[in-house]
Amino acid sequence: MDLDETDREILRILQADARTPFSEIARRIDMSSATVHDRVGRMEEAGVIEGYHAQIDPRSVGLGTSAFVGLRIEQGRENDALDRLREIEAVQEIHLTTGEWDVLLRLTVEDTDGLREAMFEEISRIEGFSRSQTMVILATDLDDRALPI
Repeated sequence: MDLDETDREILRILQADARTPFSEIARRIDMSSATVHDRVGRMEEAGVIEGYHAQIDPRSVGLGTSAFVGLRIEQGRENDALDRLREIEAVQEIHLTTGEWDVLLRLTVEDTDGLREAMFEEISRIEGFSRSQTMVILATDLDDRALPI
């Protein structure tokens, strides 16, 4: 889908606050609410807008420990390993990467006991897993920056 500057402005507004009413978006960009509704609908259908969600503070729901985990997976076993990783509740993100690690994960758990359990009881038992490096996140300086649209 080709995006014009109006589409990009709508996306910037929605990135800042996805709950912004179409009437408010329309007012800001000097357009009718119906036109904004149509444009947003087209961007949703085209997959430009992938969804809407509430951003929840993990600590407020008892999930105080996060870590990045680099994994090495044996060649030919990547698809099965990815299927198993998707089933692990603690896994929040899965990225296929170049370099030293085949896969980079972000895990969120209650505490270091939860991290140990995820690593030793779940991840290390995946067929094709050969080694890992775990980096506990001590603090986050920047998270969920809006895309530079």
